[in-house]
Amino acid sequence: MTETKTRPAAPKGAGARTTRRQNAEGGFTASKQLTENLQMVLVDLIELAGQGKQAHWNVVGRNFRDTHRILDEIIAAARGFSDEVAERMRALHAIPDGRSRTVAATTSLDEFPNGEVDPSDVIDLITGRLETAVGTIREVHDQVDDEDPTSADLLHAVIEKLEQYAWMVSAENRRPASAK
Repeated sequence: MTETKTRPAAPKGAGARTTRRQNAEGGFTASKQLTENLQMVLVDLIELAGQGKQAHWNVVGRNFRDTHRILDEIIAAARGFSDEVAERMRALHAIPDGRSRTVAATTSLDEFPNGEVDPSDVIDLITGRLETAVGTIREVHDQVDDEDPTSADLLHAVIEKLEQYAWMVSAENRRPASAK
């Protein structure tokens, strides 16, 4: 039986303990900056999924059903992408932090209102959250790409889908531009 030695415990609140086997597979290791950039994306995606659920549960009024359904799609996409980002972080020997306290303290998304919300307001609120999440990704993209093009490829997929949702959702409240 092989003995597993652990490194001294980190100061309380500083993170999880690390074992010799934790990074046994070797390979590319994310820098502190890459880890921080991916963490910023992760918390916004987790928060987007949570706010999508809040909207999903509390939307009432005209176009309820369509709004309710598109929110399910956005939630599923945000959850899927957050899992992919977190697993990419683990593949790079970084520690993702999706705890609710961390997400609440570090997300760039504004808090979603409490209570029932009209579908047209939900459309505007969710569009804003989608655009904010994309803004975070675009903000860190170039630094991520410089260090790890593979992680940048993942960010491209997230940007593409979230921008598509922002366009589709916002169209609900738009009127056709008048012909000139």
